[in-house]
Amino acid sequence: MPHIPASGIQHVLRHGRCEVVVASVGASLRSFTHDGRDLVVPFEADEVRPAYRGATLVPWPNRIVDGRYSFGGAEHQLPLTEPARHHALHGLAAWLDYDAVDKGSDHVTLTAVIEPQTGYPWRVRVTTSFALGDDGLTQTVRAENLSAHPVPFGTGPHPYLVAGEGTVDDWTLELPASEVLQVTPDRLIPTTLGPVDAAFDFRVPRTIGATEIDHAFTGLAPHAGGISTVRVTAEGGHGVGIAWDAACPWVQVHTADLPGGAAQAGHRAGLAVEPMTCAPDAFNAPRYDFDPGLIVIEPGAVAEASWRIFAI
Repeated sequence: MPHIPASGIQHVLRHGRCEVVVASVGASLRSFTHDGRDLVVPFEADEVRPAYRGATLVPWPNRIVDGRYSFGGAEHQLPLTEPARHHALHGLAAWLDYDAVDKGSDHVTLTAVIEPQTGYPWRVRVTTSFALGDDGLTQTVRAENLSAHPVPFGTGPHPYLVAGEGTVDDWTLELPASEVLQVTPDRLIPTTLGPVDAAFDFRVPRTIGATEIDHAFTGLAPHAGGISTVRVTAEGGHGVGIAWDAACPWVQVHTADLPGGAAQAGHRAGLAVEPMTCAPDAFNAPRYDFDPGLIVIEPGAVAEASWRIFAI
């Protein structure tokens, strides 16, 4: 029997000067290089994926506070997959093994089914495609409600972008967001939505420096065609960007600060930039005085979102 790596079946995509590897477990972007330069923080094929690095987040991105929410007149309690903060983190499909239903030299389409379970008693088919072209790597996520009742839903990716040499401290960030969601310092529970302050205002590109970020942003200022773009660049101007349309009105940015600091591998080694269809804790939308963007998929209907990572 052939050896299957810990991260699942490896799907290698090539186009021009770019190479991408997608791992089947979690439909994870395992690596992405341009001229041999990493655009995301990679991990090894036979390594258990570190946390959610590169994973496809469904049927919600980010956190559900205490793993508890109400929907359809019923109370639901999810397993707490972020026990230190007592939350349900990043959905239910990060460790599902996706099957390939279409594959070529520069593209792959993967699918998996989220089965009814404690805390999420609905069936959802998730289909995600990765296509590598002249404009970078585009990922599209489609979720189809296979249940007889409406389902709550959200999605987003979890890449850690790499601009070049050094760490997050050395790179320049351009983030076209005018609002930031404040959170509690210990458990990152959303509190208030307000204008970005001096620390979190990157609408004019500037060096990240020692700034610590683990926040959701909105109030995006899209460019032509309604596309929002985040750019992270190193000295000399090269780097990486991620772009998406109005299907994702939120974006989580995290400077990858780890408890062990500089002594811990991966500390501030990449900048997580996660376009999201909804805010953190969107399943608890009635709690908040702003629209967190929860998607409700009717029986037989489909929700879709996409984003594109590219070299600068």
